[in-house]
Amino acid sequence: MLKHYLELLKLRIGGMIALTAVVAYLAMTRDVSFVHMVLLTVVMLLGASSSAVFNHWYDRDIDRKMQRTAQRPLAVGALGNPNHALWLAGALLLVGVALAVWLFNPVVAVHLFLGAFFYGVVYTVWLKRRSWLNIVLGGLAGSFAVMAGAASVNPELCALPLLLALVLFFWTPSHFWSLAIFLREEYQKVSVPMLPVVVGEQKTAFFIFINTLFLVAASILPWFFNTLGLVYLFGAAVAGALFLYGNWRLMQTPSREMGWRNFIGSMRYLGILFFAIVVDVHATV
Repeated sequence: MLKHYLELLKLRIGGMIALTAVVAYLAMTRDVSFVHMVLLTVVMLLGASSSAVFNHWYDRDIDRKMQRTAQRPLAVGALGNPNHALWLAGALLLVGVALAVWLFNPVVAVHLFLGAFFYGVVYTVWLKRRSWLNIVLGGLAGSFAVMAGAASVNPELCALPLLLALVLFFWTPSHFWSLAIFLREEYQKVSVPMLPVVVGEQKTAFFIFINTLFLVAASILPWFFNTLGLVYLFGAAVAGALFLYGNWRLMQTPSREMGWRNFIGSMRYLGILFFAIVVDVHATV
């Protein structure tokens, strides 16, 4: 039973959201608190998990038809009344928002709520089954994680978190469209209009490459506006070059295997970028 509930939480995705918020926190201050990072992680996991549980509940009908998701707990009826998941999703979000206000400030709570809303409602309910733009707008959850992490230090709007949020905005389509190439037949089976289903793998690979050009350009802006330094610029350049090379290979061979490789490459890109941010802020004068 516990295993099924943990699966509902999509902790790998939640962990990525929490890591994004923690990196944004580290980008905003040299006075690092381990307790602050732990509490921020807990709060972000609660928000991300609430939208994940809702996603499981709402998509249980199509999950049953796709091989990748057919054994999810709500798809197989492993937890009894599926509507109980709605109560769990609401409770997780309520606790997460309340803790964000109590431990940090209302601005963190607003960004936490908006991140959950965009994944749970904008992506899952409004766009996923209707438009190829689903992941473009739904992917703003990652951008709100950046804003939440930064606001835990300074709730006032400032340049660096906005620029990093823009980077996450452009990263998400390149990341998810690569996975969608790998899973195109699955999405086609349930009539979900992911970009490869709508335009095919070849055109999707081209759009990924174009989007990644915007991503790399956006990643230079924190250096251009003097909010991060040369160490970050070097990391962003290396990460961007590697990712663009992977995108180019995907355009040459737009196969399931290359889609998966580019998906992994997108995570490598983000890892290098995050590392560069932390080193630039905390290991340089």
